[in-house]
Amino acid sequence: MHWFLITLALAATPAVAQDKNLLARGTYLMDSIVACGNCHVQRDRGKPLPERGLSGGMVFDEEPFKAYAPNITPDPETGIGKWSDAQLARAIREGIRPDGSVIGPPMPVMFYRGMADDDLKAIVAYLRAQPPVRNLVPKSEYRIKLPPSYGPQVKHVVAPSRGNAVKYGEYLAGPLGHCMDCHTPRAKGIPDMSNAGAGGNPFRGPWGVSVSRNLTPHETGLNGWSDAEIARAIRDGVRRDGTPLKPPMAYAWYRNIRDEDMKPLIAYLRSLKPLPLGGSAPARP
Repeated sequence: MHWFLITLALAATPAVAQDKNLLARGTYLMDSIVACGNCHVQRDRGKPLPERGLSGGMVFDEEPFKAYAPNITPDPETGIGKWSDAQLARAIREGIRPDGSVIGPPMPVMFYRGMADDDLKAIVAYLRAQPPVRNLVPKSEYRIKLPPSYGPQVKHVVAPSRGNAVKYGEYLAGPLGHCMDCHTPRAKGIPDMSNAGAGGNPFRGPWGVSVSRNLTPHETGLNGWSDAEIARAIRDGVRRDGTPLKPPMAYAWYRNIRDEDMKPLIAYLRSLKPLPLGGSAPARP
């Protein structure tokens, strides 16, 4: 019996280590590039309430919708506590709730569809590890017709190799960080990827109106910026001239992006086609 128990313990060790690695990866992603908390942290008149976790409630009041960030803590009644891992993963990557209903904007599902399986599992592990917080969030209201789905079922996605800095940076800026969701001009409400990174989208909030910056190597964008200046803008929200950038950029999270990710992210931005602010043919909303 003694040796049997030791054998069981040894067999369980790799699984425990794997779970810890998964949670560590999920924690890093959520505390940095993925930054779900920028929308899902509960707020009081715009001020984040970290002690209330990812319990939602932030309102996005736009012409096409009045959406509320949902409670994504494991509370069984008001959060995702009754959802299975598979249901939670499908909601994130495909925008489909367990009841079959579609999650509308501003959830950047079109980008999340490219999220790698391993990173998706890590994010699910992180959400499972959070304390449950009861917070009943109002139902979002849409004045536009939502699609029946965002595309066919996503079955298997592998992240690009870190050995290809530009491709991995594209993965960071797209499926993980969804930078292109805000920094790409829209056509009929959808990011026009032929103008990827050209910015020009207005964002209204307690800060007034901010306009997403041009991230391409154009003279109205990042032309002339050093890598250090780009990294400081992303992490600290500071322009080249030292003046502060406005929200809704998730600086409180992006300051935790490691150099090993910041370098390929910048490499990708430098690879973009140089475009004027708003794109070569600015799309109408």
